[in-house]
Amino acid sequence: MPSSALDHPMDNVIDIFTRKPLSELSNNKLIRIAPELDGLEMLYSNAENPEKLFSVKVLAWGLKLNGEVVGLVPWLDQLIACDEINDPLNGQWQGYYDQGVDELFFAAPLHKVVELETAADYYEYQCDSGQEVIQEVPDGIGTHAVLSADGFQSITLKEVISWRLLHDGTVQAMLINEKTMHSTPVLPGDDCLYAADKNGDFCYFFQHHIANKLKSQDPDALAAISVLKES
Repeated sequence: MPSSALDHPMDNVIDIFTRKPLSELSNNKLIRIAPELDGLEMLYSNAENPEKLFSVKVLAWGLKLNGEVVGLVPWLDQLIACDEINDPLNGQWQGYYDQGVDELFFAAPLHKVVELETAADYYEYQCDSGQEVIQEVPDGIGTHAVLSADGFQSITLKEVISWRLLHDGTVQAMLINEKTMHSTPVLPGDDCLYAADKNGDFCYFFQHHIANKLKSQDPDALAAISVLKES
């Protein structure tokens, strides 16, 4: 057998869902996350408004196994690296933005890179399962999960309290189970929290300003929900 096959046993194995080599997926695994605390944003464009740029708050920065540091945002139904948003209809990544100094940039801030690399070197976890929790950080941008059991005829909005990084690189949005909540405030790590994707009614993540418009019965927001009903 050629030595290259021994050195890279997963290069020729393709994941049936992503169509990417398993070796590439392994290198993209998140091993550490750090909350974004200074209000930095992701800029994106979409096909319906080609002359405009839109922004969303960066939730956190993530260090991948390959050493790359990327911004992370709740997008549709998952937490995704900003530079991986590449859907012409829903959005295409255009860079990061610091509103305080009106600066556009394309790589993670150096202080976040140093923070993540230093923390990864300091904390070395020995885990028996890929489902073990490595980190849990609070949601600082007001993310809401949208739940619907009837095709968006009715919806429930639930605040995301925190995000858990598992040993296998998965990041879970944590919601409150009111039936098991015994005290407030509910903090990251509380026993009453459960992963949004474990709820069969979970549909999407909404930004806080969209969620607040829905709560106040804003006509434009309700019209957007009507589109979801039709689709």
